[in-house]
Amino acid sequence: MTRTSPLLVEVTRGDLVESVHHVDACAVDPAGTVFYRAGEIDRPYYLRSAAKPFIAAAVIEAGAGDRFGFDAREIAVMAASHFGEPFHVEAVASILRKIGMDESALQCGIHMPYDEGAANALRRAGLAPTALHNNCSGKHAGILALCKVLGADPTTYLDADNPCQRRILAFCARLADEDSARWPVATDGCGIPVYATSLRKAALSFARFASLDGINDRDAAALRVVRAAMLEFPAYVAGTGQLDTELMLAGGGNLVAKAGAEGVHGVSAIAQEYGYASKVRDGSSRARGPATLSALRELGLINGSEPVELARFARPSVYNRAGDAVGEIRVV
Repeated sequence: MTRTSPLLVEVTRGDLVESVHHVDACAVDPAGTVFYRAGEIDRPYYLRSAAKPFIAAAVIEAGAGDRFGFDAREIAVMAASHFGEPFHVEAVASILRKIGMDESALQCGIHMPYDEGAANALRRAGLAPTALHNNCSGKHAGILALCKVLGADPTTYLDADNPCQRRILAFCARLADEDSARWPVATDGCGIPVYATSLRKAALSFARFASLDGINDRDAAALRVVRAAMLEFPAYVAGTGQLDTELMLAGGGNLVAKAGAEGVHGVSAIAQEYGYASKVRDGSSRARGPATLSALRELGLINGSEPVELARFARPSVYNRAGDAVGEIRVV
């Protein structure tokens, strides 16, 4: 299952192809052996929010889960790009209460909930969003918990030199068999340091997230906790009806999925011990679902009878302003 060309995702309108997205993708086993490839897999990309499960695991590995008694919902939202539904907001607020802080400590910025219903509820109530509604607020709350455990300054938790960020970077580097000193590091959309690695190494991280092999016992134990939380509460990882949530629900406890900005996606297949990573070259999020589901189907991880909640991501329709289907998005 290897090809030198990327996956092609077409966007049609009527009978014509209006746009084409190119998607690089890779799947490996826990030893890093590549058995699925489409396009370029060794160019570095920033993982963006696809790294959140590993950041959450770094928080757990340091002992924050035991010290503060975080439950599975709270751990799942630490790994989330959540849509700001009320249960997401409450889970993040609960993390902050347990560590003796409040939303004023969050430095992730503020935006309206991505969930339309949650956003409309705020508008009807005449309320403004807070940092709790930011889709990265769970990750930030987890990092603040890590600061507490390490005795690091919580007011500078965004700085790459803060002990909490150095701890996170070291954890992620171990998982990917990378040298953190040589990693390109930039600033993510929510303000934290974000690292770049190849799709090959990103897929390796997700393979080890699946297998828990090839890593030390403490890291494996932390990853197991995060993985279990995401699988138990997939709605906390994205939101009602969202791709990652629906993929985990359809996977029946076997698939763990995490998307990142600019068209990044990672999936762990637990029983098969596979790790998958992909990147839409132009950063479009609309190509991510069709590309990932096509690859997972080719890998035998899903079949053609997946539920409609998942199937709608595989070949979504293009709609006009009146709500009429006028085209589709498809892998060719």
